[in-house]
Amino acid sequence: MLAAFLATFFYAVSIVFANRSVRACGPRTANLGRLLVAAAALGLFAHTVGNGFSSASTPWLLASGAIGMGLGDLGVFAALPLIGSRLSVLMTQCLAAPIAALFEWWWLGTALTGTQMFWGTVVLGGVALALMPSKSSPPRVPVRPIGFLFGFIGALGQGIGAVISRQGNFVALAAGEPAINGITAAYHRIIGGLVVVAVFYLVFALLRRPTPPASHPEPHGWKWYVANGFAGPVLGVSCYQWALVHAPAGIVLPIVATTPLAAIPLTYWLEGDRPSRRSIAGGCIAVGGCIALTLVR
Repeated sequence: MLAAFLATFFYAVSIVFANRSVRACGPRTANLGRLLVAAAALGLFAHTVGNGFSSASTPWLLASGAIGMGLGDLGVFAALPLIGSRLSVLMTQCLAAPIAALFEWWWLGTALTGTQMFWGTVVLGGVALALMPSKSSPPRVPVRPIGFLFGFIGALGQGIGAVISRQGNFVALAAGEPAINGITAAYHRIIGGLVVVAVFYLVFALLRRPTPPASHPEPHGWKWYVANGFAGPVLGVSCYQWALVHAPAGIVLPIVATTPLAAIPLTYWLEGDRPSRRSIAGGCIAVGGCIALTLVR
């Protein structure tokens, strides 16, 4: 559970860096840049201290990355301009957890207790309360129904990707290997996601489809996607994989779903974005649910 909380913290930090990198470099450069930085840093570890691609879990983790960090992230990025950031994050974070729990129960036979499901629901309810748009805080873009489909694809990718990672861990243990470390697992997932994202952008380039430019270009804007790469794909994903080694996806994902709430004090401190009372109330409910979720069995 410590690993899940650490993943949430690093993901929250990466949100701040991601926003700065998109403004400074544009979404395509920021997204590809962070993945390339993460692949280089994680690969250095995996091919020296770790076991490279020799683990029996490698194909499963590559598939997990392709589905979760590839298709899932592309779904989220496609949803953002169509339904706004709040609805996109809300759909992705709050649907990924039950999708993962159901898929893991169906495929791997891992069932959560009634108490675990209750507190997981409390966590997601707090997240929903904090992020749900309202009349006083509506979406900042005209909402288009197709965006909800992309949001669901994002949630589906993240939920199924997490369970495939769990299967990779089980395969490694069945082959007599020790549990794969989170850093090497993160490297495998990053490579799978990077391939999908790179192919997607290559197709876009060949079709001559324009991508949104940087809104506030900076001469040294690359520093933001480097920072984002280390905070999210390197440290965040490593802790996320570490958590999935020891706990079902249906427990890990509700905790990670609080990432937008964990980012609230950071954005307030660094960018002056004052949270609403509803966001604070939802955050308190979600944090209380996380504490209860770590204590129940």
